[in-house]
Amino acid sequence: MKHKPVYLMLAILISTMGSFIAINVLSNFSGFITYLGFTSEGHGTPLSWCLALIVTVLYCYSASLISDVKKYMFKVDFLKFVAVVGAICAGVVEEILFRKWVMDYLASEGFSIIFQIVASGLTFGLAHLVWGLKNIKAGINAALSTFLLGIALGVVYLASDRSLAPCIVAHFLITALIEPGLLIAAQKDKLGYWKEKTNKSTQPSTNASAD
Repeated sequence: MKHKPVYLMLAILISTMGSFIAINVLSNFSGFITYLGFTSEGHGTPLSWCLALIVTVLYCYSASLISDVKKYMFKVDFLKFVAVVGAICAGVVEEILFRKWVMDYLASEGFSIIFQIVASGLTFGLAHLVWGLKNIKAGINAALSTFLLGIALGVVYLASDRSLAPCIVAHFLITALIEPGLLIAAQKDKLGYWKEKTNKSTQPSTNASAD
C-alpha cells in the first residue's frame, strides 16, 4: 500500500478520537448533538458562519502553497475517504477540547475574552508540535500555523455565542482538504519554516559554464 505511514497516522487519529465520539453518541446521542451546537436554536450566528468560511478559505489557501497539499486537496481516492473520516473525528474532538473546554473553563474562572482566545490558540498550537517528531521545522511550522488557526477559531466560537457548530465545520473542511497532502509532505520530509523545503540537489548550479 502506498503511503503506509500516512494511513497509520490517520488510523491512530480515528481510533482514539473516534472512540470518544462513539462513547458519547451511544450514551446520549441527542444530548451530544446539542452539546456540539447542531440544533435549530444553538447553531451559531450568521456572523460566526461567515467568519468560519473566511478562516477556512484563507487557511486552505496558505496551505496550498505546499505542492503535495495542492495536489491532494481535491483528489478523490481512498486516502481522501480515510482523511474525511479523520477530519470528522478531529473536528469534533479538538473543538470540544480547545474551544469548549479551554475557553469555557477560563470564562468560568473570570478570565478575559482575549486571554481565552490566546490560551485556546496556544494549547491548540502546542498540541500540534507532534509534527516535529521527524522534522523540528515541520513541528514549529505546525505549532505556529495552528496557533493562528486556534485564535481564529476562538474568535468564531465567541461570535457564535459559544456554539461549536461553525468551528467544527470549519475544522472539518480544513482537515479534510489539507491533511492528506500535509501528511504526505511530512513523510517526504518536505515541510520547512512557513514553506516547502527545496531540494538543493535538483537546483541548477550557478557555476555551470555557458555553452
